[in-house]
Amino acid sequence: MRKILLFAALLPIFAAAQTVLSPDGNVALTFSLADGRPTYEMTYKGKDVVRPSRLGLELAKTKHASRGMDETDLMDGFTVADTQTAEFDETWTPVWGETAAIRNHYNELAVTLNQPSTSRNIIIRFRVYDEGMGLRYEFPMQDALNYFVIKEEHTQFAMAGDHTAFWIPGDYDTQEYETIESRLSQIRGLMDSAITPNSSQTTFSPTGVQTALQLKTDDGLYINIHEAACINYPTMHLNLDDTTMTFESWLTPDAQGMKGYIQTPFNTPWRTVKVSDDARVMLSSNLTLNLNEPCAYDDTSWIHPVKYCGVWWEMIVGKGSWSYTNDYPSVHLGVTDYSKCTPNGTHSANNEEVKRYIDFAAANGLDEVLVEGWNVGWEDWAGHSKFDVFDFITPYPDFDIKMLNDYAHSKGVKIMMHHETSASVMNYERWMERAFTLMDEYGYDAVKSGYVGDIIPRGEYHYSQTMNNHYLYCVKEAAKHHIMVNAHEASRPTGLCRTYPNLVGNESARGTEYEAFGGSAPYHTVILPFTRLQGGPMDYTPGIFETQLSAWSDNPSFVHTTLVGQLALYVTLYSPLQMAADLPENYAKYDDAFQFIRDVAVDWDDSKYLEAEPARYITVARKAKGTDNWFVGGKCNEDGHKTTVVLDFLDKGKKYDCTVYADAADADYETNPKAYTITKKTVKKGDVLKLTEAPGGGFAVSIIAQ
Repeated sequence: MRKILLFAALLPIFAAAQTVLSPDGNVALTFSLADGRPTYEMTYKGKDVVRPSRLGLELAKTKHASRGMDETDLMDGFTVADTQTAEFDETWTPVWGETAAIRNHYNELAVTLNQPSTSRNIIIRFRVYDEGMGLRYEFPMQDALNYFVIKEEHTQFAMAGDHTAFWIPGDYDTQEYETIESRLSQIRGLMDSAITPNSSQTTFSPTGVQTALQLKTDDGLYINIHEAACINYPTMHLNLDDTTMTFESWLTPDAQGMKGYIQTPFNTPWRTVKVSDDARVMLSSNLTLNLNEPCAYDDTSWIHPVKYCGVWWEMIVGKGSWSYTNDYPSVHLGVTDYSKCTPNGTHSANNEEVKRYIDFAAANGLDEVLVEGWNVGWEDWAGHSKFDVFDFITPYPDFDIKMLNDYAHSKGVKIMMHHETSASVMNYERWMERAFTLMDEYGYDAVKSGYVGDIIPRGEYHYSQTMNNHYLYCVKEAAKHHIMVNAHEASRPTGLCRTYPNLVGNESARGTEYEAFGGSAPYHTVILPFTRLQGGPMDYTPGIFETQLSAWSDNPSFVHTTLVGQLALYVTLYSPLQMAADLPENYAKYDDAFQFIRDVAVDWDDSKYLEAEPARYITVARKAKGTDNWFVGGKCNEDGHKTTVVLDFLDKGKKYDCTVYADAADADYETNPKAYTITKKTVKKGDVLKLTEAPGGGFAVSIIAQ
């Protein structure tokens, strides 16, 4: 590791503007004061990325306890107190990731501002990378500013034109939307049709969107707006003034409508803007991770990537159930003796079914088996008729936790815990220590948690400051028990997995489950790496081979990819946590294709994005951790795609066994999704693979060193 930290001399306090360049000189960030109000702008290779945009915070008009006066906004009336610049360069090693090492190289500008009318000081810090920049507000400890309430943060991002945007509505509670592609000027007209029923988005402007927001300009720039290191702060959305094409931050409120409760010293999350004239840079950039703090744990030996299967898809499709009984009245009356209830005969988390999945995992080299619906309370969980629906420690009568755990361990497999909180977070925190202790007792090392429903305490949103604090609290508490966390329905990630690497996965977007609810458009998985995955890996739960669900259930939906397209997702949608989500009997029908899931790695020494275009296509090559083996995946939208893969990333002088899983010539995600070919050959560095991806399809290649 090498680290360089060089501070420049203080600049004169009357300096009105200063520009800092990225290490390669392509990105230029300029800060200035405009009539006492902080302003910044950004260019890339001389092209406008962010035009002059204002910065500041509007505070709630509460009485200042020590001064006996109304709070004053941190918006204007500033002078420059001092300015510092720095260069920083280091290389760090992630616990798991897309590459074995990550370079963190930036130039920094830190401007200290003083508000003479209040004697308050704030620092606005900019870090400029080759692929973009991050900015944040810092509040040093000071007599004149020790506690305040944020009414709104006014960070602007003034765009240089009516760009093409890939967006979802600015909902306070969910990201489970299909991405819409439109001009910025069209967002207002499309918003009503994009919002789900009962969405909290109704409190938004009609042009509120979520981050990470991917944009493309007419002159070929790719721009991505997001945030990094969101700690003790609400999640940021973006409101668009579509007359000036200016975005402004809009924070998720709490139950009282306030945005953040701040005690100094404090730093806000980073507001990030990535830019390049190459779409692949959006995907390979580590800017979000680099803006987070280093790993908080001294010992990370217990954290490891996981490939798993589980008792889940059959319930999502509707063939099985999470609940043991349909006797709702008995449960409402507080009956805890389930022998008094009639089993419904559809409960999936029963001993025999779970053993079947354990056998499947053991036979196919999978690490763990997720079991949902194992614990009492599922008869009445979504409506919140009582707050303590789940205790997270009591199994149903047909789930023998000790027997199944012993059986799994005897097969070299672990069971993955499931904690559905039903969004009753107070109840979950009340039971958490006992729940994690139970996991310790039986050797569980990973938990999938869920937050379906309206948050209790009522009035909070999933993305508020309070809830973001809860999600991180869970991760920290789990770490004390050496437990890894995969949270669903939680706030979208902002790179915190660098600091807390037991956060091995999040959902926080529209996952595979929606393929059972009518389907997602074929382009959905080709835009996710540019949007949701900008903040961290996603537990997308790929691998559905029996794409026509009516073949084994009463569900009329079908998965909007080809079978080979499902294989591609193990490479194109990066995650250290990957599920083989289909049923064992469905994999048995296509055992030759399942070999790719057996073989593919979940942790990597190197990743090379070979081609990419948002919502169109993506091709990635990854080198498996600690090996000379490579895996290549390509995924496309409904238009299909032809690609040429040059194997110039292989080692010179070595030979490799190559297996190509490709869409058949007549494959199509709608009409012929399970048509595929498997070709084996020997390859070397420089060889070329020419592949045709069907509409909604893709390809997957394993390249194993001889």
